Amino acid sequence: MNNEILKSVEVLAADKNFAVGNDIVFIPDFVKSLTPLFKEKVYTVAEIAYCNQFDNALLRYAATWAAKEAVYKAIKQLNSAALPWKKIEISRDKIAGKPQVTLHSGQQPISISLSISHDGDYAWAVAIAEKT
Repeated sequence: MNNEILKSVEVLAADKNFAVGNDIVFIPDFVKSLTPLFKEKVYTVAEIAYCNQFDNALLRYAATWAAKEAVYKAIKQLNSAALPWKKIEISRDKIAGKPQVTLHSGQQPISISLSISHDGDYAWAVAIAEKT
């Protein structure tokens, strides 16, 4: 029985078509990193516009950073190819709407489900990436 379970696990691991990534951001520390240079290197023009439309833009930047990190980690597990931060774009169809991920790269097709949350001093995101 144990050998059958082990074989099943080995087959699933070898044929891995999905991966999970997550990230948590402690906002009081994150504020120290949020410099103009960091914004320029990490966020797309659309992401900056989204975050800046809120009174508490810091919270939106932290949540978007957590989302980018979660997506990055999931994708890296699938194909070991790192993506530059601006190649991962987080968008919403409306304010506080469902987050969506656009990958600006020539990578294989990947479907990504993303959830972002924040409470108090923390922003958190989880991404599930699946090869399509």
